[in-house]
Amino acid sequence: MLPLLHVHHIAIICQDYAVSKRFYTDVLGLDIIREVYRAERASWKLDLALQGHYIIELFSFPAPPPRASRPEAAGLRHLAFAVTDLDVTVRELTTHGVISEPIRVDELTGRRFTFIADPDGLPLEFYEV
Repeated sequence: MLPLLHVHHIAIICQDYAVSKRFYTDVLGLDIIREVYRAERASWKLDLALQGHYIIELFSFPAPPPRASRPEAAGLRHLAFAVTDLDVTVRELTTHGVISEPIRVDELTGRRFTFIADPDGLPLEFYEV
């Protein structure tokens, strides 16, 4: 058995660094751990934390190709965040101009959830726990 401990981080490549940085920090409320410009790659790397835990590496690269999100394509599907109150989460997202899909109920767990899209169309889920 592999000695896996936990997921270390999720890497996201964005098309517009300033827009995505604002979305992940101002809208989602993630904290900046480190921000580095790598001149040799013309690329930004932003390390983000959620409640003190390193979670996302946000990268910018010149002219990244688009990735299919809809219709659902093979590969990594989405990033999900646990929330305690989905109604409050949706209201807060709305104050930032973020539109969420209608709230649904997980037929296996009975828990409510919804999806939004980040500035590049990456599906993000909010799952009530």
